[in-house]
Amino acid sequence: MLIVFYVASAIAVLATIVAITRNHAVHALLYLIVSLLAIAVIFYVLGAPFLAALELIIYAGAIMVLFLFVVMMLNLGEHATEVETEWLKPGVWAFPSALATVLLGELTYVVVNTSAPSPVMHVITPKEIGMSLFGPYAIGVELASLLLMSGLVGAYHLGRRTSGEEERYGADTDRARVVSGSGIVRVGSDRTSHAA
Repeated sequence: MLIVFYVASAIAVLATIVAITRNHAVHALLYLIVSLLAIAVIFYVLGAPFLAALELIIYAGAIMVLFLFVVMMLNLGEHATEVETEWLKPGVWAFPSALATVLLGELTYVVVNTSAPSPVMHVITPKEIGMSLFGPYAIGVELASLLLMSGLVGAYHLGRRTSGEEERYGADTDRARVVSGSGIVRVGSDRTSHAA
């Protein structure tokens, strides 16, 4: 069990460092999901299976999907299709998939080789988690939720385009409209072309 703990800890630290250093937001989210999966394995090994399930459902599931939707929402533009095809390349998914496979192997090993918790280890029950979260740590839980909300609102406002930029980089940039006279004006350009 100690080896499983150290391997999962190393994967969590490595995936977190890689997530911090990535330039592309979707790549960083992939590595952050792997880091959260590693933390769930650590919780399971430490005797908190309910907390491991909460880690998977809430953080790796709901919050990461929310972050992914925010990233996709902010990625509106004329090069969105090229970027989406780049995400599907095997090179993007290879390393996070390898780390997740190692974690899956560790979790399988722990589940198969552990029939019951050892008497030395204290198993944390859902009641104890609830008493801790909504007892002495209630303010910390609420501050974390406010921090996540402010981060989402800030990301939306940083990525939001003004109305002029939306017209320039919108989906209809290839359409041309005819203006009175003989000139053709492309949407988003400042000049008229006098080609007949």
